[in-house]
Amino acid sequence: MDSTCLSSQAALPFLPSRLRRQSGDGGGGGGFSLPAMRKVQYRSMVVVATAGQSRCEPGSSLNAPLELRSAQGRFLRSVLLNKRQLFHYAAADELKQLAEEREAALARMALSSGSDEASLHRRIAQLKERYCKTAVQDIMYMLIFYKYSEIRVPLAPKLSRCIYNGRLEIWPTKDWELESIHTCDALELIKEHVSTVIGLRVNACVTDNWATTQIQKLHLREVYAASISYGYFLKSASLRHQLECSLSDLRGSGYLKGPVFGSSFTTGTSTEEKLRHYVTGFEPETLRRCARPRTEEARNLIEKQSLALFGAEEIEDETIVTSYSSLKRLVLEAVAFGTFLWDTELYVEGTYKLKENGSAEERENRSI
Repeated sequence: MDSTCLSSQAALPFLPSRLRRQSGDGGGGGGFSLPAMRKVQYRSMVVVATAGQSRCEPGSSLNAPLELRSAQGRFLRSVLLNKRQLFHYAAADELKQLAEEREAALARMALSSGSDEASLHRRIAQLKERYCKTAVQDIMYMLIFYKYSEIRVPLAPKLSRCIYNGRLEIWPTKDWELESIHTCDALELIKEHVSTVIGLRVNACVTDNWATTQIQKLHLREVYAASISYGYFLKSASLRHQLECSLSDLRGSGYLKGPVFGSSFTTGTSTEEKLRHYVTGFEPETLRRCARPRTEEARNLIEKQSLALFGAEEIEDETIVTSYSSLKRLVLEAVAFGTFLWDTELYVEGTYKLKENGSAEERENRSI
């Protein structure tokens, strides 16, 4: 595969099938274009809403679009606002308590097996599992929110609060901060992903960034969710690439001989190989599988964040008037969300066992 086509090809697995369309330029590049985002008038309804100015600046309030449903989530929100230095201690303690409560309920269910109280304790364990799942997702969300606050980037609030005089604007843009969390290799791919999904050149000038465009709200919601998955995938691929480079160096120096992780790890990776070329070697199915969240909790957070930001109501015919700058801000935020989600998922599993996502075969493949 031509490395110059990587951004378009790598983005395909993360976009809904109805948004993929092969171009007919005959150039063999395998690129695609996204419909519904063009500088023309739409017949569908334009979203017009008035709202008070949203408080998006970090430190003023926690303006995340997703509402916390558990006592644990609301407690961590209070800690972050009032005792920020204690946040990670509080989060670790809440995770430990949830893990202990769930294990205790399962232990009581096992001990009561065959007794008259078996059905009661089984039901209690099921309710406890549901309770813990809601709580741990809220904890994960707050851990992600904390990571945004570290780079002083407020999450965009519900989009209905960001529309002024019929136009959606996300301000401040925070492009530099959102790009600063990625490696140079990953950032190169992310910039091309942004260009692919919103139709803005990588090195566009300021005038182009503030040009007005229109986009269907449903389309933007799908692009946002797909960009979270893209960020999640790039984080995983970057770490795997770094590990393979390290193993290759060890083999070259004679400290490591023979395969260590089996056939899932390549043998030709070197420290000089860029992430772009490494990911190009992935088969389409591997791209889709690696982009899929490892746990149900992570998958649920992607869905809930997207729905909370854009609204769960029917939005098929709604169109948003906005600037390319705001579209870029939303896509960069989504990619960062996926990156932070990968880190958070790994951190939480050190204390609390999350539920694996996908079929038994997919779970087995991920463990190889």
